[in-house]
Amino acid sequence: MKTYDFEAIVIGSGCAGYNCADWLYDLGVTNIALITESRLAGTSRNTGSDKQTYYKLSLAGDSGDSIGEMARTLFAGGGMDGPTALCEAAGSVPSFLKLCRLGVDFPTNQYGEYVGYKTDHDPCARGTSIGPYTSKRMTEVLEKAVMDKGIPILDGLQAVRLLTDEKGVAGVLCLDRRETNKASFVAIRSPYVVLATGGPAGLYAHSVYPPSQTGSSFLALEAGAAFANLAEWQFGLASTQFRWNLSGTYQQVLPRYISVDREGTEREFLNEFFASPTDLLGSVFRKGYQWPFDVRRLQGSSFLDLLVYRESVVLGRKVYLDFTREPSALTGGFGVLDEEAYTYLKNSNALVPLPIERLRRMNPGAIDLYADHGIDIAREPLEIAVCAQHNNGGIRVDEHWQTTIPGLYAVGEAAGTLGVFRPGGTALNSCQVGGMRAAQHIAEQGDRMPSAHFEAQAREALSWAEGLAEATRGERSTLGEQESRCRERMSRDFGFLRDLETMEQSLADLAVDVASFEENNRWEKSTELPRLFKNYDSLLMAQAVAGAMIYTAKAYGSRGSSFVLRGGNFMDREPIPEGEEGRGRVVVLRKRGEDIALTSEPVKPIPDRELWFETVWKEHQNRKCGSKKEEAP
Repeated sequence: MKTYDFEAIVIGSGCAGYNCADWLYDLGVTNIALITESRLAGTSRNTGSDKQTYYKLSLAGDSGDSIGEMARTLFAGGGMDGPTALCEAAGSVPSFLKLCRLGVDFPTNQYGEYVGYKTDHDPCARGTSIGPYTSKRMTEVLEKAVMDKGIPILDGLQAVRLLTDEKGVAGVLCLDRRETNKASFVAIRSPYVVLATGGPAGLYAHSVYPPSQTGSSFLALEAGAAFANLAEWQFGLASTQFRWNLSGTYQQVLPRYISVDREGTEREFLNEFFASPTDLLGSVFRKGYQWPFDVRRLQGSSFLDLLVYRESVVLGRKVYLDFTREPSALTGGFGVLDEEAYTYLKNSNALVPLPIERLRRMNPGAIDLYADHGIDIAREPLEIAVCAQHNNGGIRVDEHWQTTIPGLYAVGEAAGTLGVFRPGGTALNSCQVGGMRAAQHIAEQGDRMPSAHFEAQAREALSWAEGLAEATRGERSTLGEQESRCRERMSRDFGFLRDLETMEQSLADLAVDVASFEENNRWEKSTELPRLFKNYDSLLMAQAVAGAMIYTAKAYGSRGSSFVLRGGNFMDREPIPEGEEGRGRVVVLRKRGEDIALTSEPVKPIPDRELWFETVWKEHQNRKCGSKKEEAP
């Protein structure tokens, strides 16, 4: 077993991981490495939307925005700790301007103001974008910064177990995916480990996550770290052949929603459920900036998600967005639109016939995006479904993005910082601020020593990993079947529609699958070993997410992207109401042996902080002098 020693390691090659590694180096922590399964994989590099939003403090106009105002906006979504909200607001500007300096060309006016627009749950036009590939460009410039510094990128290593002792994290055991003839493992010793592995993206069959993204949150789960708000997911409409969010201008150009049954009969199914063309078209338009399913909007834009689900899942029809023909609701002309939709299209110079022509005027790159993936939306309808898109919960962290295990940090979607409701685009800000904060904390304290028990811990982890591989070897691979079984169950029973009785039975079935993992999951060729450990990850995380959803549904009813059913037909649109007190609580999950323990903790309020300069200056100097960099001779 090959071993490495580093002062700190970052696991994950998305914009959160690269940013953290770059900050560590700049802060003087240079004996570091970035570990990744596949450098070109992941959500940051391979996903987006028509105008992928970066949410930041307002840097244009006369809105009078402030760090305190932004913190209150983030905190108001519920289930979010106040110190986290304050850190994300305070870190917004330095994180954003770093990206600008590295080459992300966020738009400015002629005077240099970074103009913005309003996103969902946003009062201050804090959103900005460079187009569909905002996070991809972020990843590219941060990767270049890391490579220019010569920071080692250990590509092809899949983390399979964290190494810990009574003092905290000690390192990680990785499967070497580059070895194709046998199971080969690498142990890495480090007193600081940063998980930047994304959310548990491999859980759902109907998903916007790119196929290359699966997540590795089980590492923290198995190590005993606490998790926060795992029930809080975002679901929304997305294309299925090529996975992409159908938000923004894809909806604002007012496409036709059609379904096709098994006999080939086509229907504009929305017409049957809205009182007037104005209501129908207004809901479609607002779906653009109210993209995630929101249980509070069942009378408007989120009714579309229910109708698409009914057509596709309940009735078994194919559902499409059609940009090639005008929706019948618009037969009477643009005068049928409500004031908001009409004004937006008018100001965008898009009061022209056909959705595809309106899209061409407003956002031609949205057409090119699908063309780049072999889909011509100017000629053919686009198949869609209600899909999982983002986990607002994740590993519980403090204001330094440190988990409940000393020395272990989580940044990006791996960290459970985003609460119940959040403004669109906050995830990108959060991943940048989290990486910066974790790096600063590691650099400032720097007092954790490498574990004296590393070799013993590595041997124990290696014995477990090799034992799992040996116990699951078989004559025929079943890994694909088991992967599909898990994903189909999660989409069916733990999506945005949640029936308590169904979830509880399904959780019992999940427990059986966890107990019989070795019996059910068989690999034939050694090249399948990465998938074996991914199945292990997915099944454990599915069990945790399912438990959190049941606990949250019972305690707080319907909230966020969850429609908790009373029973009967969900089209009655009567979810179990949300218990408002839940907005002030964080649902915390821990794995204790074979059991999952769930509790509810009050959110921490936004702190009263010191703002007197002389006092802050002195505290700042003391904090810097306490770091190992200042103490070094």
